[in-house]
Amino acid sequence: MCSVALSSLAYSPHFRRHITPVGHPETMARTEVIYNALKPLKLPEVTVRQATLEELAAVHSASYIQLVQKEVAALNQHLAYLSTGDAVISPDSYEVARLAAGSLLAGVDSIMQGQAKSCFACVRPPGHHATHDRGMGFCIFNNVAVAARYLQSRYKIKRVLIVDWDLHHGNGTQDIFYNDPSVFYFSTHQAGIYPGTGHPDERGVGNILNCPVASGSESAREIHKAFNEQLIPAMKLFRPEFIIISCGFDAHKDDPLGGLNLTENDFQLLTKTVTAIALEQKCHGILSALEGGYNLQALANSAYVHVQSLFNDEVL
Repeated sequence: MCSVALSSLAYSPHFRRHITPVGHPETMARTEVIYNALKPLKLPEVTVRQATLEELAAVHSASYIQLVQKEVAALNQHLAYLSTGDAVISPDSYEVARLAAGSLLAGVDSIMQGQAKSCFACVRPPGHHATHDRGMGFCIFNNVAVAARYLQSRYKIKRVLIVDWDLHHGNGTQDIFYNDPSVFYFSTHQAGIYPGTGHPDERGVGNILNCPVASGSESAREIHKAFNEQLIPAMKLFRPEFIIISCGFDAHKDDPLGGLNLTENDFQLLTKTVTAIALEQKCHGILSALEGGYNLQALANSAYVHVQSLFNDEVL
């Protein structure tokens, strides 16, 4: 019997306090339906916390952090959009966004301190569109970027792989690490949609690998091909010490925002591909963080098979 939990869960009911308008796809129910779906796995839950201002500032400019704080504080009881882009804010959004980022850091701690081998951070608002100085695309702070910098500063991890299989390209994550060879960013995403980035010729300093995929019946096959024929060989050279997954489930065939055709089985297979890389490279662990996914039933089902695949003896 393994004395270390194979996977932990980072979650808080306070994520519901980030309010979006009725009909908005990034609904308050997203994290709740996943949390309820994961209950049968009986995952140990980590104690979550807010990211400190210093931890956020490792990724975001001080002026942007202050802008978020100021614009949220001015809301009273209203909803609005951040002045930097299409990210809804409500009176508690600044605190909840800090909690989302900090939950990933608590997940990192649970792995690096030997309490678990992997962690799923069931958080909102999502983060991968947030750049150094701009919130956009439902995102306020870039959760996975904050976690990568925390791994490097707190635990002296030298090489971090970020795998992003969200429907949309994580332009913010790419922007933050574009000239940083210590972080490798790999993305599969639907070609030609928001935010209009993620072309194959966007290579950074050799640390960016974008694989845009056309919508339609061949999209799942093309995504698996990208993982097997591009990501796996690239990681033999990069040799990651830790893996973070930008885990969006909006590439599911039933998601209302996209045209890709992944199923729960595809997310399970992608998870196994990533965990095989972690095993081969002897990574310290895998942190998976929720990004998109807007059909609640598909979201719950996909998250379950994903976490169940992390939760097995062959992960690391």
